Amino acid sequence: MAGGAREVLTLQLGHFAGFVGAHWWNQQDAALCRPTDAKEPPGELCPDVLYRTGRTLYGQETYTPRLILMDLKGSLSSLKQEGGLYRDKQLDAAIAWQGKLTTHKEELYPKNPYLQDLLSAEGVLSSDGTWRVKSIPNGKGPPPFTNARTPKPVMPTEGSIRVWSDFLRVHLHPRSIYMIHKYNHDGEAGRLEAFGQGESILKEPKYLEELEDRLHFYVEECDYLQGFQILCDLHDGFSGLGAKAAELLQDEYSGRGIITWGLLPGPYRLGELQKTIYRLLNTAFGLVHLSAHSSLVCPLSLGGSLGLRPEPPVSFPLLQYDADLPVHCGAILATALDTVTVPYRLRSSPVSMVHLADMLNFSGKKVVTAGATIPFPLVPSQSLPDTLMQLGQATPWTPLSACGDPSGTCCFAQSVVLRGLDRARHTSQLTPGTPLPSPLHACTTGEEVLAQYLQQQQPRVRSSSHLLLTPCKAVPPYPYLFSSRLSQHGLLLDAPPARTAVESIPVLGALCSSSSLNRALGDLAKDLSKLDLRRWASFMDAGVEQDDLEETLHELRNLAQCYESGNDRLVD
Repeated sequence: MAGGAREVLTLQLGHFAGFVGAHWWNQQDAALCRPTDAKEPPGELCPDVLYRTGRTLYGQETYTPRLILMDLKGSLSSLKQEGGLYRDKQLDAAIAWQGKLTTHKEELYPKNPYLQDLLSAEGVLSSDGTWRVKSIPNGKGPPPFTNARTPKPVMPTEGSIRVWSDFLRVHLHPRSIYMIHKYNHDGEAGRLEAFGQGESILKEPKYLEELEDRLHFYVEECDYLQGFQILCDLHDGFSGLGAKAAELLQDEYSGRGIITWGLLPGPYRLGELQKTIYRLLNTAFGLVHLSAHSSLVCPLSLGGSLGLRPEPPVSFPLLQYDADLPVHCGAILATALDTVTVPYRLRSSPVSMVHLADMLNFSGKKVVTAGATIPFPLVPSQSLPDTLMQLGQATPWTPLSACGDPSGTCCFAQSVVLRGLDRARHTSQLTPGTPLPSPLHACTTGEEVLAQYLQQQQPRVRSSSHLLLTPCKAVPPYPYLFSSRLSQHGLLLDAPPARTAVESIPVLGALCSSSSLNRALGDLAKDLSKLDLRRWASFMDAGVEQDDLEETLHELRNLAQCYESGNDRLVD
């Protein structure tokens, strides 16, 4: 692997994980396709950590995500399970049977107009039925020349996006997509609703062996595998599937990092009682089992609560989004994910997944919270010390782990990333002799500014911080959620710019081991203990027993107590 990259294998489990993952991979793809005249220097982030090189049967080089993706029947829309880069040998094999054949052809989903336009721009379908790609950008050189008169591509509308595959613009390897055909994505019957159902999938030899084969395929070609990141739905049966997958990884790849991102879609409605109760049960079982088998677990959600009490979704001063649309929620969470995962994706002096987890998960604190400021509010005339001083003593990021308002809580350890700031803005621009407004203005580097700010905010807290020039990409099909006052590069202007679409943004992101988890996990345990399980026998019928529930409740309370501070006490 070029440059000795510390590779990461991503497991993406569930349909909402698909929305977050599609935006995540689109952002990685946009970073690979950076224009040659870009101002930011290339190379801060190493794409080889997440991507792998390959070659088609026609000798064409490919660069695809190191990814295993699992979802249900009906979730792919018009996307082919085997992808479009490689010929499927099984389909090409000669049919030995010489007798009469009957063909049963499943009705095809109409292709999203955006993907039709994307494919026509990226390749051609040859007469033998093989897709020949014009160019696969690999980050090792400039993108191919495109004619300026090429028609502007069709952008997906929110109404045209039914599933995550409707806006995924990244080509996948044939070993990436693994469909679970025994459950349906659509309809009321045959749904993967309960934790026990998800667990049972990987107890079946055919599913377990196929997953193991795919893991071995990707792992064996790695030179310096640092670990696995799991994007996993927490609210449905994929919670159980993710727990079994994490257990498998822990057993087979001991010593590697396993960081799990437990994903929850937007706010839920109390009127959907069974979904609400199942969401509670799946989340509780998932957090307990995932934390037992992962190096680190982080819930990610725009909702305000993990428990039964509905809370309004979080808000961002410079974003307008619809919390009921997975394509909106997925974009915001992917942007946060793209930022907080920076430490183990750096080209120079990376922090390994294991070391990042060790810094945050001491004393049994394996669950962490995430937060982000999207975008970071930087005015063109201001420096980083100016902006941080204006933020004051308030928590500088919006919470993204459904653990409530973090005000007044205690932080035990944190990893913070600020990205997308020009080097000229890193330190004070005051003329010599001008009285300094704050100690931050005396710092000589941006890294020192950020570290001192965090020290002022949370004294005696173990902190790690990174400052990057590279911004987060927000080009289509990223939805347009931004304030009209933002410039092309996400700077906050006094008046709306003329005809300028936001293409990149500065972002502040953080992972925190926080005492807010004492209350959040404690409330989750309280809600769980109040359930009359006789009303929800169908959840238990899926493979969970009463003893399992009691053990989960016990472990959840123990986990909550790990986050007690001097001012917090878990109430039974």
